[in-house]
Amino acid sequence: MKAFLISCIAMLVLQSQSCETNDTKPDAEKVNEVVDINTYLSGKSFDGMERAVVAGGCFWCVEAAFQQIKGVEESISGYSGGHVKNPSYKAVCDETTGHAEAVYLIYDPQVIDFATILDIFFTAHDPTTLNRQGNDVGESYRSHLFYLNDDQKKVIDAKISELNESTFDGKIVTQVDPYEEFWVAEAYHQDYYWINPNQSYVYNVSRKKVEKVADKFKDRLK
Repeated sequence: MKAFLISCIAMLVLQSQSCETNDTKPDAEKVNEVVDINTYLSGKSFDGMERAVVAGGCFWCVEAAFQQIKGVEESISGYSGGHVKNPSYKAVCDETTGHAEAVYLIYDPQVIDFATILDIFFTAHDPTTLNRQGNDVGESYRSHLFYLNDDQKKVIDAKISELNESTFDGKIVTQVDPYEEFWVAEAYHQDYYWINPNQSYVYNVSRKKVEKVADKFKDRLK
């Protein structure tokens, strides 16, 4: 009986710390079809802005971490790095599409540069754990950077080399690949952190990561 109770408690703890929990299931009317980023942004103007695509575990955490930063105009949750068009959240969580939970950033380079975007990214998650962020396990939770041009690739390589020498105990395992596509996640995922502050995963996991970024980058908060 004691072993059974311990097992049950362990299962409850894991459920409270997983991005994929029963209380994340949306009402049917809240779900929209996944669309590509160009369709999603159609009709909007971001003259003078630059873009970045990052993946660092559950996108609720990463999206919110960047939304609080001055100069970040858009922080959008979605999927990148896979081999299936219009992937659903369930399919991505089931590890059948090859996608990572990712965030598409649009930022003002006059306010924040790409190197600082990377500093925030590497603060918001652990880039030394392969296909894992805490209890979130699988390639959909991998650390991954998608560069949009050669200049971004050079900055990424330099930043990883710098941090491997100075910051982390383990070696950075962040994948680095050219950007191809980004699929915007279902509507209920957008701004999830701010809309659902008492959801178990948000309260117990996301909040610590977002606050860690806020504490380290106080002078850059909106």
